[in-house]
Amino acid sequence: MIWGAVAALLVAFGALAYAQAALPPQPLLSDYALVDGGLAPILVGMLALAVACVLLTYVLAQHEPSRSAAGRVLLLAAAAALMLTALFPTDAGGTDVKTLTGEIHRWSAALVFTALPVAAWTLARRRASVARWRPVRVAAVAAAVTLAVYLAAHPASFLSPAIDGLSYYGFLARLLVVAEMGLLAVLMVAVYREHLAPRPRPVAAAVPEPVSLAAHRRRRAA
Repeated sequence: MIWGAVAALLVAFGALAYAQAALPPQPLLSDYALVDGGLAPILVGMLALAVACVLLTYVLAQHEPSRSAAGRVLLLAAAAALMLTALFPTDAGGTDVKTLTGEIHRWSAALVFTALPVAAWTLARRRASVARWRPVRVAAVAAAVTLAVYLAAHPASFLSPAIDGLSYYGFLARLLVVAEMGLLAVLMVAVYREHLAPRPRPVAAAVPEPVSLAAHRRRRAA
Protein backbone atom coordinates (compact mmCIF):
# COMPACT_ATOMS: atom_id res chain seq x y z
CA MET A 1 0.00 0.00 0.00
CA ILE A 2 2.82 2.43 0.72
CA TRP A 3 4.05 2.12 -2.85
CA GLY A 4 0.53 2.81 -4.08
CA ALA A 5 0.56 6.00 -2.01
CA VAL A 6 3.91 6.98 -3.51
CA ALA A 7 2.61 6.31 -7.04
CA ALA A 8 -0.52 8.39 -6.37
CA LEU A 9 1.61 11.27 -5.09
CA LEU A 10 3.77 11.14 -8.22
CA VAL A 11 0.66 11.13 -10.43
CA ALA A 12 -0.66 14.17 -8.58
CA PHE A 13 2.62 16.03 -8.97
CA GLY A 14 2.79 15.18 -12.68
CA ALA A 15 -0.79 16.28 -13.35
CA LEU A 16 -0.41 19.61 -11.58
CA ALA A 17 2.99 20.22 -13.17
CA TYR A 18 1.44 19.57 -16.59
CA ALA A 19 -1.29 22.13 -15.91
CA GLN A 20 1.29 24.68 -14.81
CA ALA A 21 3.58 24.10 -17.81
CA ALA A 22 1.15 23.46 -20.68
CA LEU A 23 -1.85 25.71 -19.99
CA PRO A 24 -2.23 29.50 -20.10
CA PRO A 25 -1.03 31.14 -16.85
CA GLN A 26 -3.63 31.43 -14.10
CA PRO A 27 -3.55 33.15 -10.70
CA LEU A 28 -4.06 29.89 -8.79
CA LEU A 29 -3.66 26.22 -9.61
CA SER A 30 -7.38 25.59 -9.12
CA ASP A 31 -8.13 28.21 -11.79
CA TYR A 32 -6.68 25.89 -14.44
CA ALA A 33 -9.86 23.81 -14.14
CA LEU A 34 -11.74 26.70 -15.76
CA VAL A 35 -9.69 26.85 -18.99
CA ASP A 36 -9.85 24.54 -21.99
CA GLY A 37 -7.98 21.31 -21.29
CA GLY A 38 -7.41 22.17 -17.64
CA LEU A 39 -10.21 20.32 -15.90
CA ALA A 40 -8.75 16.82 -16.41
CA PRO A 41 -5.26 17.44 -14.94
CA ILE A 42 -6.68 19.34 -11.97
CA LEU A 43 -9.20 16.59 -11.25
CA VAL A 44 -6.55 13.89 -11.61
CA GLY A 45 -4.09 15.77 -9.43
CA MET A 46 -6.49 16.42 -6.57
CA LEU A 47 -8.06 12.97 -6.62
CA ALA A 48 -4.63 11.32 -6.76
CA LEU A 49 -3.61 13.29 -3.68
CA ALA A 50 -6.76 12.07 -1.96
CA VAL A 51 -5.88 8.48 -2.87
CA ALA A 52 -2.37 8.98 -1.47
CA CYS A 53 -3.83 10.16 1.86
CA VAL A 54 -6.24 7.21 2.02
CA LEU A 55 -3.54 4.63 1.26
CA LEU A 56 -1.18 6.13 3.81
CA THR A 57 -4.01 6.00 6.36
CA TYR A 58 -4.50 2.31 5.58
CA VAL A 59 -0.82 1.57 6.17
CA LEU A 60 -0.92 3.37 9.51
CA ALA A 61 -4.08 1.50 10.52
CA GLN A 62 -2.36 -1.80 9.76
CA HIS A 63 0.79 -1.16 11.77
CA GLU A 64 -0.22 1.15 14.62
CA PRO A 65 -4.04 1.20 14.92
CA SER A 66 -4.21 2.92 18.31
CA ARG A 67 -1.24 5.31 18.33
CA SER A 68 -2.04 6.83 14.91
CA ALA A 69 -5.82 7.23 15.37
CA ALA A 70 -5.86 11.05 15.54
CA GLY A 71 -3.46 11.40 12.62
CA ARG A 72 -5.53 9.01 10.52
CA VAL A 73 -8.70 10.99 11.15
CA LEU A 74 -6.97 14.15 9.94
CA LEU A 75 -5.55 12.40 6.87
CA LEU A 76 -9.01 11.11 5.97
CA ALA A 77 -10.45 14.59 6.50
CA ALA A 78 -7.83 15.96 4.09
CA ALA A 79 -8.71 13.23 1.56
CA ALA A 80 -12.42 14.04 1.77
CA ALA A 81 -11.68 17.76 1.41
CA LEU A 82 -9.51 17.08 -1.64
CA MET A 83 -12.39 15.24 -3.28
CA LEU A 84 -14.73 18.16 -2.56
CA THR A 85 -12.15 20.60 -3.90
CA ALA A 86 -11.92 18.59 -7.10
CA LEU A 87 -15.66 18.13 -7.57
CA PHE A 88 -16.63 21.73 -6.76
CA PRO A 89 -14.52 24.09 -8.88
CA THR A 90 -13.64 27.62 -7.90
CA ASP A 91 -15.48 30.65 -9.23
CA ALA A 92 -14.14 32.45 -12.28
CA GLY A 93 -13.25 36.10 -12.44
CA GLY A 94 -11.04 37.08 -9.57
CA THR A 95 -11.00 36.25 -5.89
CA ASP A 96 -14.65 36.98 -5.01
CA VAL A 97 -16.66 33.85 -4.23
CA LYS A 98 -20.15 34.20 -5.71
CA THR A 99 -21.62 30.69 -5.74
CA LEU A 100 -22.16 27.78 -3.36
CA THR A 101 -19.77 25.73 -5.49
CA GLY A 102 -17.02 28.30 -5.05
CA GLU A 103 -17.68 28.51 -1.31
CA ILE A 104 -17.39 24.72 -0.95
CA HIS A 105 -14.16 24.80 -2.96
CA ARG A 106 -12.66 27.53 -0.81
CA TRP A 107 -13.43 25.96 2.55
CA SER A 108 -12.50 22.43 1.50
CA ALA A 109 -9.15 23.73 0.22
CA ALA A 110 -8.64 25.47 3.56
CA LEU A 111 -9.29 22.16 5.33
CA VAL A 112 -6.72 20.38 3.13
CA PHE A 113 -3.99 22.93 3.78
CA THR A 114 -4.68 22.87 7.52
CA ALA A 115 -5.33 19.17 8.12
CA LEU A 116 -2.17 17.81 6.48
CA PRO A 117 0.37 19.74 8.63
CA VAL A 118 -1.62 19.02 11.79
CA ALA A 119 -1.85 15.31 10.89
CA ALA A 120 1.89 15.08 10.30
CA TRP A 121 2.69 16.96 13.51
CA THR A 122 0.31 14.74 15.48
CA LEU A 123 1.95 11.58 14.16
CA ALA A 124 5.47 12.87 14.79
CA ARG A 125 4.81 14.40 18.22
CA ARG A 126 4.77 11.05 20.02
CA ARG A 127 8.07 10.10 18.42
CA ALA A 128 10.02 13.17 19.47
CA SER A 129 13.11 11.11 20.27
CA VAL A 130 13.08 9.12 17.01
CA ALA A 131 15.46 10.62 14.45
CA ARG A 132 13.56 9.40 11.41
CA TRP A 133 10.52 11.49 12.41
CA ARG A 134 12.36 14.79 12.84
CA PRO A 135 12.08 15.67 9.11
CA VAL A 136 8.31 15.19 9.43
CA ARG A 137 8.12 17.82 12.16
CA VAL A 138 10.29 20.20 10.14
CA ALA A 139 8.15 19.70 7.02
CA ALA A 140 4.94 20.20 9.02
CA VAL A 141 6.21 23.50 10.45
CA ALA A 142 7.38 24.63 7.00
CA ALA A 143 3.95 23.90 5.49
CA ALA A 144 2.19 25.73 8.33
CA VAL A 145 4.43 28.79 7.98
CA THR A 146 3.89 28.82 4.20
CA LEU A 147 0.13 28.68 4.78
CA ALA A 148 0.29 31.61 7.19
CA VAL A 149 2.28 33.74 4.73
CA TYR A 150 -0.07 32.81 1.89
CA LEU A 151 -3.13 33.81 3.94
CA ALA A 152 -1.49 37.12 4.81
CA ALA A 153 -0.73 37.84 1.14
CA HIS A 154 -4.12 36.74 -0.21
CA PRO A 155 -6.15 39.63 -1.69
CA ALA A 156 -8.94 38.93 0.80
CA SER A 157 -6.57 39.58 3.72
CA PHE A 158 -6.44 43.02 5.36
CA LEU A 159 -2.64 42.60 5.48
CA SER A 160 -2.31 42.10 1.74
CA PRO A 161 -2.11 45.80 0.73
CA ALA A 162 0.54 46.47 3.36
CA ILE A 163 2.82 43.70 2.09
CA ASP A 164 1.89 44.00 -1.61
CA GLY A 165 0.46 40.48 -1.47
CA LEU A 166 -1.37 40.74 -4.79
CA SER A 167 1.90 40.64 -6.71
CA TYR A 168 3.04 37.26 -5.38
CA TYR A 169 0.17 35.43 -3.71
CA GLY A 170 -0.15 33.16 -6.76
CA PHE A 171 3.45 32.07 -6.32
CA LEU A 172 2.82 31.47 -2.62
CA ALA A 173 -0.21 29.33 -3.49
CA ARG A 174 1.95 27.11 -5.68
CA LEU A 175 4.66 27.01 -3.04
CA LEU A 176 2.04 25.93 -0.50
CA VAL A 177 0.88 23.06 -2.74
CA VAL A 178 4.49 21.92 -3.19
CA ALA A 179 5.10 22.17 0.57
CA GLU A 180 2.04 20.03 1.33
CA MET A 181 3.02 17.41 -1.25
CA GLY A 182 6.58 17.40 0.10
CA LEU A 183 5.17 16.91 3.58
CA LEU A 184 3.24 13.86 2.40
CA ALA A 185 6.40 12.48 0.80
CA VAL A 186 8.45 12.95 3.98
CA LEU A 187 5.66 11.34 6.01
CA MET A 188 5.60 8.33 3.68
CA VAL A 189 9.37 7.90 4.07
CA ALA A 190 9.08 7.98 7.87
CA VAL A 191 6.26 5.42 7.88
CA TYR A 192 8.17 3.16 5.51
CA ARG A 193 11.36 3.32 7.55
CA GLU A 194 9.54 2.59 10.79
CA HIS A 195 7.24 -0.22 9.69
CA LEU A 196 8.18 -1.60 6.26
CA ALA A 197 11.92 -1.25 5.69
CA PRO A 198 13.89 -4.53 5.92
CA ARG A 199 15.56 -4.97 9.28
CA PRO A 200 19.21 -6.13 9.39
CA ARG A 201 19.54 -9.61 10.80
CA PRO A 202 21.44 -9.78 14.09
CA VAL A 203 24.81 -11.49 13.79
CA ALA A 204 25.18 -14.35 16.25
CA ALA A 205 28.23 -13.92 18.43
CA ALA A 206 30.73 -16.79 18.33
CA VAL A 207 30.81 -18.76 21.56
CA PRO A 208 34.41 -19.54 22.55
CA GLU A 209 35.19 -23.13 23.36
CA PRO A 210 36.17 -24.04 26.89
CA VAL A 211 39.93 -23.85 27.40
CA SER A 212 40.23 -27.48 28.40
CA LEU A 213 38.33 -28.69 25.31
CA ALA A 214 40.41 -26.55 22.97
CA ALA A 215 43.65 -27.83 24.52
CA HIS A 216 42.44 -31.46 24.22
CA ARG A 217 41.75 -31.00 20.51
CA ARG A 218 45.24 -29.52 19.92
CA ARG A 219 46.86 -32.50 21.66
CA ARG A 220 44.88 -34.95 19.52
CA ALA A 221 45.82 -33.11 16.36
CA ALA A 222 49.49 -33.28 17.30
